[in-house]
Amino acid sequence: MFQLDIRSRKPIYEQLVEKLKELIIHEVFVADQQLPSVRALAQELTINPNTIQKAYRELEHQGYIYSVPGKGKYVAPQSETKNDEKVKKMKEELVKLLSEAMYLGMKKEDILSLVAIAEETVKGGEESD
Repeated sequence: MFQLDIRSRKPIYEQLVEKLKELIIHEVFVADQQLPSVRALAQELTINPNTIQKAYRELEHQGYIYSVPGKGKYVAPQSETKNDEKVKKMKEELVKLLSEAMYLGMKKEDILSLVAIAEETVKGGEESD
């Protein structure tokens, strides 16, 4: 399904959260689709099931997935109000990041090219390095 970097300084559960978010955003996992069980994913990735559980808890806290007792974890449909709140927060973070990038000497054209790359990635195009 995906690879985790065990040599990375970033904790494995955070890498897992990011990868699963990416799969949900790119609609590899669609709304109300069941996610792999903790046990199955732990076996596939050869990591501790507690790590998977921690990642799933974080995703549930962030509103990307929900639990059905006795059945498993499912991808949450994105509601407009949650999306509005997330978009507002993300805009604030982007303004901070862009301001810092410009302060460090990044040109507007460079930033716009990064936006174009991100847009292609979301639309299913290939990333260009």
